[in-house]
Amino acid sequence: MASTATNPGLWARNRWLGWSAGIATAVVLLAAFMSLRDEVVPISAATAARGTIRSVVSTNGKVEPVQNLEAHAPLATTVKKVLVKEGDHVRKGQLLVQLNDAEARDQAARALAQIKAAQAEISAVETGGTREEVLTLQSLLLKARADRDSAQRNLEALQRLQQQGAASPGEVRAAQDQLAHADADLKLLEQKQHERYSQPEVARVTAQQTQSQAAYAAAQDILAQLNIRAPFDGVVYSLPVRQGTFVNPGDLVLQEADLSKVLVRAFVDEPDVGRLAPGQRIEVTWDALPGRVWAGSVNAIPSVVKLRGTRNVGETTCLVDNHDYKLLPNVNVGVTIITAEHKDVLTVPREAVRQSDSKTYVFQIVNDQLQRREVQTSISNLTQVEVTVGLAENAQVALTSINSKPLRQALMVKVVR
Repeated sequence: MASTATNPGLWARNRWLGWSAGIATAVVLLAAFMSLRDEVVPISAATAARGTIRSVVSTNGKVEPVQNLEAHAPLATTVKKVLVKEGDHVRKGQLLVQLNDAEARDQAARALAQIKAAQAEISAVETGGTREEVLTLQSLLLKARADRDSAQRNLEALQRLQQQGAASPGEVRAAQDQLAHADADLKLLEQKQHERYSQPEVARVTAQQTQSQAAYAAAQDILAQLNIRAPFDGVVYSLPVRQGTFVNPGDLVLQEADLSKVLVRAFVDEPDVGRLAPGQRIEVTWDALPGRVWAGSVNAIPSVVKLRGTRNVGETTCLVDNHDYKLLPNVNVGVTIITAEHKDVLTVPREAVRQSDSKTYVFQIVNDQLQRREVQTSISNLTQVEVTVGLAENAQVALTSINSKPLRQALMVKVVR
């Protein structure tokens, strides 16, 4: 066989094959290196730390006064006097607004006259007539009794004379008839004295009295509504009328409320209604006063879910101390209901907690490598989860990869801060 030294073409071919093999080996090693380099995934991470976590229901609500006066015009009239202005603090019994009450006073006077007339008729029924009628009847009774007694004596005298033969039977019968007539006249007058009025007449008079008393009470009620007084200590928060304004029946004249305590009605979405319980803390905020928080507690659990706009909600209420009168009736507020609160517990961000096959776990970062740790959790909110078992304090946990690659067990990672 010819040697390579004597065969330059064969030598050149072998050298070219060697170079090719070396280049191929280098490419494979470079690809392997690049592959290993790609396996180091940049991620964001967080540290498990102790703190306070709250589970809350966030919603909206509306402020309502606990004690409220809405004064409306009872009839068509004009505003006579306005004695307060919006924002005034008023005392119980203080006169606030006067409406023109001339017509109402006239109605009250007429009703009072009707009462007195009805009372006079009732008195007449009870005594048997007017004073003049009673005196006339008494006079007639006296005369009738005298006539009957006279007829009785006349009959007795004729009966004695008849026994002596000095009076005829006809005279005796005439005397008897006269006595019967006198007795009948007396009984009729006595009946008039005790039973002058029939039951329908008595009922009519009684009804008139009742009707006139009701009319007077109605007139007095209207007079009271025309002179609007504060029924309790409070604040005038609405006064849509001015002196001289004409008002129709039912028009709003004034609103007053005791604003030292107000009721906040919160509208809780249907899925969260089951999380409510009496006594849970409530925090109320109002955009008009940023940073201010009012505190209360749940005092009523929704008994029904109803449609409010496009939402199905249950309504819960709480009383809020409003001693500085900053919260106003009918304003819209933010409501946070604290359904649970745990202090000094281990928490991690929500995105660190994962689930697979009904198991909850996190990826803990150990020596730049992900290690799956099964954990048990308790309450959570929009940002944090409480971890009760499976993770130590200050453990570093993976959140997400920066390049969107999936996280897995034993993956090499680099935390990007």
